[in-house]
Parts: sequence; C-alpha cells; structure tokens
Amino acid sequence: MSLLVVGTVAFDVLETPFGKTDKIIGGAATYISLAASYLLPEIRLVSIVGDDFPQETIQAFQNRGIDTSGLQIKSGKKTFFWKGKYHLDMNTRDTVETQLNVLGEFDPILPEHFKDSKYLMLGNLMPSVQQRVLEQLHMRPKLIVLDTMNYWMDHYWEDLMLNLKNVDVLTINDSEARQLSGEYSLVKAAVKILSMGPKYLIIKKGEHGALLFGEGQIFIAPALPLEEVFDPTGAGDTFAGGFISYLARTEDISFENMKRAVIHASAMASFCVEKFGTERLEELSLDELAQRHKLFRALTHYEMDLNTINQLV
Repeated sequence: MSLLVVGTVAFDVLETPFGKTDKIIGGAATYISLAASYLLPEIRLVSIVGDDFPQETIQAFQNRGIDTSGLQIKSGKKTFFWKGKYHLDMNTRDTVETQLNVLGEFDPILPEHFKDSKYLMLGNLMPSVQQRVLEQLHMRPKLIVLDTMNYWMDHYWEDLMLNLKNVDVLTINDSEARQLSGEYSLVKAAVKILSMGPKYLIIKKGEHGALLFGEGQIFIAPALPLEEVFDPTGAGDTFAGGFISYLARTEDISFENMKRAVIHASAMASFCVEKFGTERLEELSLDELAQRHKLFRALTHYEMDLNTINQLV
C-alpha cells in the first residue's frame, strides 16, 4: 500500500471574500499527503523546502505517517511561496505574487526505500521533473496518477506528451481539458486526451463535481453543496490524495472501484474548503468522514422501477 507523493511543499498567503491569512503551509504535495494519511499508514514524500520551513511542521507530517526522508532542505535558501486572491465566485483567482525560491532548483532524489513504491502520485510540477521520478523507480508502480496545468501545456508540450504516455490516470480541471484537447465538449476532450496515453481521465469541475472517463465509460460525481466555502486552495490536490489513497487502501484499480474512489476524493475535498489552508484536513475525524460519505450516498442514490417508465412512455 506504499504511496509515493511528489510535488510542492510551500508557503501560501491567501485572501478570499471571507478573510485572509498570514503565511501558512501549502503546496500540492502537502494537501495530497494529508488527505492520503487518513487511509494509508505509509506515505513517502518527495519535495524541497528551504531552511525557513518550520521543523514542527515536518514533525507533524511524520506524526501522520508521512515519511519525510525524501524532503530536501536547502540551507540558506527559502521555500516556494505563493500569494493569491480569490474573486467572489471562488472559482477565479489572481496570483498576486510567486517566488520559486528552492523550487527552481528542484531535482527529485528518491531514497532507496522509495523506489519500490506501489502507487505514485505526481503532483503538479514541470513535466521533466515528473519524468525524473519515473526514471528512478525500480519497477513500474501498480498505478501512476499525474496532475498538470495550463502553464506546462503552453511551454513544455513535448515533455508533457511524453509523460502522458507513461501514466495511468490524468487529473485536470475542465479548462485544462479543453486546452489540452482543443475540444470544447468535455466528452470529446476526454476521447482525445485518452488517445494521448492515459488509461483514465478525471476532469475536476470544482463546485460542479468531477467526471471520470475510461474503458469506454463515464462516471459523474457531484460536489457536496456547502453553506460556506472559505478557501478552495488545495481542493484539487486534496481530491487527488483522496482518490489514490482509496485505490491503494483497497488495492483495486478497476473502473468500478475508481467510482468509489472519486466519491471518497470528493468527500475529502469538501472538507478542505471549509477552512483556510490545511487546517480542516489536520483536524478531521474519521466519524466526520463517515458522515460525509453518507451525505454523498444520499445525494447520488435513488431507486426507480423501470417498468413504471415503460408504462409512462
């Protein structure tokens, strides 16, 4: 059940219509790992930070079963920093400031005991960095999930195309799916993207849920309607962590089980947005998670007698 997570560990400063923060912990790998820690006893983290990154946060990672021996700490350097401001609809945001800092020199180095990982989550990074991770593995993992974004499509197309041939699941949002495929219809976009190499595709649509494509099938999962959304930062990464951890925990990567994994992922993401940063993920109880699953089941479950429909038509 070993899960290898590669991505950013960062500092964020956030502002939404409901408040703002000082510098807090963020980064794709942070959200992915925290979300996965609820189902898996062993998460292997590969990332890079500066010596300004708090040791107590690293210890908190370790307390949640996150192996940080692949976390590079660069002396005299600063951690990746992002500052963003969200609009009233919470679906659009402005990047106010980005400081690459140590991320600009990130060369992922896998500790020897990481190289046999059964499951791999490649967080949103430069495609060539993702590729260097794949090259260090002793054997191909049972499942490889990759996240990417518009910027890499604009500037590193060939490297991205190479990666897509080597992964099982691609997770992107709807605008990224349209850009990657050149198609407006998400169904047509999925067909085209799957021809690029991935066996499965997840298109995340924020408050409108997620679509899973693969094996000639489509599954639609709703997002949980929430009274308050404080901060959508990291929700997509939390979704990814929930998705791959469910598959790793159950050791079943069939399309049918991926449906259940998408629901679990959506449940995890619904918690993430309820408070700023990782706060909600750090305090979540298993009872709360079980109750959230019941809500999703109630949203999606119905019974209908098809004979009644036949009589009506």
